[in-house]
Amino acid sequence: MGILARFKDIMASNINALLDKCEDPEKMIDQCIRNLSSDLAKVKQETASIMAQEKSCKRELDECEAEINKMQNYAVKAVSAGNDADARKFLAEKAKLSSKMADLQTNYELAADNANKMRAMHDKLTNDIKELESRRDMVKGKIAVAKAQERINNMTSNITDTNDSLASFERYEKMADARIDKARAMAELNASNPENTLRDLTDKYENNPDIDAELEALKASLATEAN
Repeated sequence: MGILARFKDIMASNINALLDKCEDPEKMIDQCIRNLSSDLAKVKQETASIMAQEKSCKRELDECEAEINKMQNYAVKAVSAGNDADARKFLAEKAKLSSKMADLQTNYELAADNANKMRAMHDKLTNDIKELESRRDMVKGKIAVAKAQERINNMTSNITDTNDSLASFERYEKMADARIDKARAMAELNASNPENTLRDLTDKYENNPDIDAELEALKASLATEAN
């Protein structure tokens, strides 16, 4: 009998140990409930069959015991009536029934043991299913909270990244301002250099051909005034 052969495994199964090993508790609990429900359906059928067998064995045992008692009563009556031959027949039948009763007792004890095991499996599976159903709601609630926390963590991480980007932008902006200030300062220094000023004057006179003529005219005018 397949389900009875699994009796030790089913009775020794530990829900907590099973759930501790799973990576997805929510899906694992659903799968466990499906598996246990399937086993429970089989156990119910087997339990009904074995309990019927137990009752049948008990009835045969009781009937055999009743026949033994009956043969014993008949033997007593036969002896009381002085019919030893009849008494021997009743006692012989009683002996045969007693031998049969030993086998019936063995069958009944085996059937009763199987029935007890089936009832124990039925009760354990029923309790396991109820526990898992209860824990499934609790686990799903915890998973929902965990997912919400993960979303918050992701949002916080994104905000941190944004802050880092803003900080980097401000740093680059300061670097750009510093380069501009440096370039302006260099331009001011170049503009105030005496060599540059002299070069500008030289260029001015070299690029103005009327300066020499104007100077000669100025000298001539001064010479005329002196005479």
